[in-house]
Amino acid sequence: MLHLSYLMFKLIKSCLHNSVISLLLVILFLATGTVGWTLPSYAGLPAGNAITDGKALLRYALPIDNQPVRDLQGDLEDISNQMRANRRWSAVSKDVSKALRVLDKPAKILEGVPEQRQAQAETLIAKLKDGVTGLQEIVSTKDKEKILQERSQILNVVGELEELMVEKFPFEVPEEYSNLAQLKGRATIDLETNKGNITMIVDGYSAPITAGNFVDLVKRGFYDGLEFTRAEESYVVQTGDPPGKEFGFIDPKTNQYRSIPLEILVEGDEEPLYGVTFEELGLYTELPILPFSAYGAVAMARSEVDVNNASSQFFFLLFDSELTPAGRNILDGRYSVFGYVTKGKEVLGKIEAGDKIVSGKVVQGMENFVEPKTT
Repeated sequence: MLHLSYLMFKLIKSCLHNSVISLLLVILFLATGTVGWTLPSYAGLPAGNAITDGKALLRYALPIDNQPVRDLQGDLEDISNQMRANRRWSAVSKDVSKALRVLDKPAKILEGVPEQRQAQAETLIAKLKDGVTGLQEIVSTKDKEKILQERSQILNVVGELEELMVEKFPFEVPEEYSNLAQLKGRATIDLETNKGNITMIVDGYSAPITAGNFVDLVKRGFYDGLEFTRAEESYVVQTGDPPGKEFGFIDPKTNQYRSIPLEILVEGDEEPLYGVTFEELGLYTELPILPFSAYGAVAMARSEVDVNNASSQFFFLLFDSELTPAGRNILDGRYSVFGYVTKGKEVLGKIEAGDKIVSGKVVQGMENFVEPKTT
């Protein structure tokens, strides 16, 4: 059901290696979006280089509006950029100092937290202050591995704090889709495969129907025992095609194929677009809140001829800087990303066609799930 030609991508990759002229042609190709595939602004993704870390993308996708906590996150996220850039220790120290200045004004952060959660937030802010102070000491040792490890742990706490700021689900899905399963928040999914375990976070704040459909199928045990039908190096790993002639899920209550619409939240919008690609709307320079810029992005597969016939088949993107350049590729705006792998990314590279999902389990977030309605 996923109809992107791998040969086309190989050709593009070859061209990138062979000539600057070809590179310019590819850029033109990507900008116009006329050939190839048929994948809240409240988040406010920062300008600059595209973000390639799924956890960071999930943090930025939360529907909150508190600039101090976003500044805190941005300062800590930037540390990894500086570490890659020939270990700019002065810039790393500056990022840490800026983060501490934000934490020195906890009242500004607490303005974004509902009153009933402020005690929890105060505990997290204190934990962050201790963590960043400790990070400052580690930076003086210039121990790159330890710095990145500590930074990752601190950012996990920042994510917890940001989640406390979400007061309610920010929009309602269109009435025509209200009978479908929904996820009004987030859920954590564990997939056990014969090659190892994978953990992903699916985001209902950005894709409530797509994430809800997936949670429903995992809860039903639909994916247990299913094979990976496609595994292409530096490209995708795909599964979800059930045995038999059907390509997706047949609802046992209605005996009908259950499809879901293309669902993409555009950066700057308050609710997702449904049933239409960016290309069809002429949105050639827009970016989705959940982009294909991270290794392990999770998205729904569909046919090229119908954007609204996704059902159970999904794929993991094996991010490649040439095949799927961050911030400018031909997947964004054509397929629905609904989450990212947060643990077990190394397992994705080991999977081959014919490998299996042993079992799937929703380990967190079922309180956010809304059961589908029978019509």
